[in-house]
Amino acid sequence: MITISENAQAHFRKLLEKQVENTNIRVFVMNPGTPNAECGVSYCPPDAVEAEDVRLPFSGFDAIIDPNSAPFLEDAVIDFVSDQMGSQLTLKAPNAKMRKVEDDAPLAERVEYILQSEINPSLAAHGGKVTLVDLTDGIAVLQFGGGCNGCSMVDVTLKEGIEKQLLQLFPDELKGVKDATEHARGEHSFY
Repeated sequence: MITISENAQAHFRKLLEKQVENTNIRVFVMNPGTPNAECGVSYCPPDAVEAEDVRLPFSGFDAIIDPNSAPFLEDAVIDFVSDQMGSQLTLKAPNAKMRKVEDDAPLAERVEYILQSEINPSLAAHGGKVTLVDLTDGIAVLQFGGGCNGCSMVDVTLKEGIEKQLLQLFPDELKGVKDATEHARGEHSFY
């Protein structure tokens, strides 16, 4: 369910040494399955563990996960990275905003999942996002928002980024993508 790197495990063990005995970590998702989903890690004292919580054993501690967060933390990775700029704990949970869909789910659900879990996190770096508006005759009709609306690079993003990725993932089901956005350049536009 969750992968915690050796560096992150060592970091957690060091932090937990200063806590009450038998304290573990809790990994959670607030607002799971929504565009506002936020992942977090906190201390979990022994008296805060509920019977229905999922307990994942690691070296020197357990990761405790509430049942509502568990499906949204599938394939999550926690790492601790150090470089010349300092140290940082990272938690990447590709399924936090949208629960992973089955391979046999309708094409629209699978496309929306890819948009939410893989494409939008990249677009978010520029304040942008994209959603599926329609899927007709193998053409995915997309709506851009945020920094992508009015961006001069939106056509490149659409054809060279999103379309290529979607056609590679769904070669027998998709023919292309189309932009339905009424682009209005403004201060919100990335370029």
